[in-house]
Amino acid sequence: MNRDIQRYTASERSNHWAVAILFVLAALSWLALFHPALFWLSQLFGGGPWTRILHPFLGLAMFLFFLWLAMRFARHNRFDANDRRWLRQWRDVVGNREERLPEVGRYNAGQKLLFWGLLLCMLVLLVTGFIIWRQYFSHLFGIELIRLASLLHAFAAWVLICSIIVHVYAGFWVKGSMGAMLSGRVSRGWARKHHAAWLKQVSPDEAKQR
Repeated sequence: MNRDIQRYTASERSNHWAVAILFVLAALSWLALFHPALFWLSQLFGGGPWTRILHPFLGLAMFLFFLWLAMRFARHNRFDANDRRWLRQWRDVVGNREERLPEVGRYNAGQKLLFWGLLLCMLVLLVTGFIIWRQYFSHLFGIELIRLASLLHAFAAWVLICSIIVHVYAGFWVKGSMGAMLSGRVSRGWARKHHAAWLKQVSPDEAKQR
């Protein structure tokens, strides 16, 4: 009998991977436009003009898919007292001494910070992206606002890229996390070690066997 626990449904996983693919495409197209040294990346999109055309649509699609994901998981990313304690014990987190940490729900405090940080970056990118979208909207705004929006857009993009790198690294660092997003399931041992409070919610009897 399969004793694994479902962590993500098929729709949640497909949505996550849609966001991931759109993020890679949007990031590469932005980098191609960000600096001349990276302009060669525009060849991935059919050249400079096509990169300029496609980038805002890729970004908009990424935001819409992420928004669905955010609405689905926002309730699991609310902070509580255990999260504040988890953050205060960051040395135990870095040292991989999870037995000293408070029990974690579906997501730990680091994952929650990442979630809200990604959402904030996405919102900044959406608003500033519309302001600097020359073909449709930029004529509605003054040049000073467009310049400010361009700077904020670039800053939010860099923060988003760095955050995703941390997210991917953590996925490989915590063995079993990548498998959860591929198959949707995790072992009970994995859940007991990394997310004991969540395990108690989905399988109260099993959680007591510690």
